[in-house]
Amino acid sequence: MTPVTRVKYPSAALAAALLLGLAAPTASAHPGHRVPFTAATVTDHADGTSTISWDAPGTHRVTVRSEGRTVARGGATGSVTVPTRAGADRHWFDLVPDRGTPLRLADRLIRLQGTANFRDAGGYRTRDGQWVRMGEVYRSDALDRLTDADLAKLRRLGVRTVLDLRMESERAAAPDRVPAGATHTVADVLAGSGTFTSMPKSPAEAEAMMTGGNRFMVSGDTAKAAYATVLDEIADGDGDGDGDGVVFHCTAGKDRTGWAEAALLTALGVPEETVMADYLASNTYRAAANEAVLSHLPPDRAAVYKPLLDVRPGYLNASFDEVREEFGSFRAYLREGVAVDAHQLKALKRDLLVG
Repeated sequence: MTPVTRVKYPSAALAAALLLGLAAPTASAHPGHRVPFTAATVTDHADGTSTISWDAPGTHRVTVRSEGRTVARGGATGSVTVPTRAGADRHWFDLVPDRGTPLRLADRLIRLQGTANFRDAGGYRTRDGQWVRMGEVYRSDALDRLTDADLAKLRRLGVRTVLDLRMESERAAAPDRVPAGATHTVADVLAGSGTFTSMPKSPAEAEAMMTGGNRFMVSGDTAKAAYATVLDEIADGDGDGDGDGVVFHCTAGKDRTGWAEAALLTALGVPEETVMADYLASNTYRAAANEAVLSHLPPDRAAVYKPLLDVRPGYLNASFDEVREEFGSFRAYLREGVAVDAHQLKALKRDLLVG
C-alpha cells in the first residue's frame, strides 16, 4: 500500500495568509463552488519524486490524490514531496479541499528529447479566482528535432493541432515533426516584415531590435493575422480535456510564442505579474541551450548575442506599451487587432477556466 503523507499545518498559517491578502473568496463568490486555492504548483524532480505545494485559505483540509489514490493530506497550506510512477507521460495530482472545487495540476514542463521549452500554458490563477485548465494548450520551441518517442508521447497527451509561428525560411530549414493525426497550420508572425533579418552590431542595438520586434508582434499586419489564427484555433477546442490539445511554437519558444502566451493569459484574466513570470521562465528553461551558444563565441560577440537569446521584462513591456498606444486597451486589441469579440472571449473563458 502506498503510504499517505500527512502535512503538518501550523495554526498561525491561516492568519498569516489573511494578513498577506490571501483571503478566501467572499461570501458573494459562493466559496462552496469556487476553487479555494490562491496558489498551487507541482514540480517534478529528476529523482522520481514530485513536490506539490498549495495555499487554500478558508479551508481546513486538503487531500492530494494521484491516479485514484490518496498520496498526501494536509491543512490549508502545505508542501509535500511524494514518489511518482516511472514511465508516466505526466504526473497529475488532484488537490481536493474540504470545501470548494478541486484543482487538477501537473508540472508545467513537458519533458521531451527534442525540445527544451515545451510547456503547458495552464495552471495559473486569474484575478477573480479561477484557474487556467492544464492539458489543453501548450507552448514550445521548434519541433523539428522531436523523436519518434516524443511524437508518440504528444499523441498520448492529446496534441491534435500544431500552430507554427515561424517564417518560411525557418520552416524550410527545420520542418516540423507533428504527432500522427495532428493538423499543422502556419501562422507566420513576421512574414515579409523585414524584422530580425540583419544582425545587430552592439548589445544596445540588439535590445532595440528585440523591443521593436515585440512591438511589431502587436501591431504588424502579419502578426495580427497570425495571432488571430492562434486564438481562433484555441477557441475552436471544446476544452473538455478529451484529446484536442493545441500547441503553438516558434524557434526558441520565447518571443513570438511568448506574446501568444501573454495575450492568451491576459485575455483569460491572469494578473500581469503572473504573465510576466511565465514569460521570463524561458530564461530558466533555455539556460543550458543559451549557454551552449554563448560559450562558443568570443566575449564581444557573446555580449551582442545575449540580448537576442534572453527574454527581458522590457521586451514584453514593449508589447503591452504598443497595445496601449495603438489600441487604447487590451480589450480593444483583442477586438480590433486579433478579431476576438465578446462571444469568442466568453467561449475561451468557458473552455479554459475552472472554478
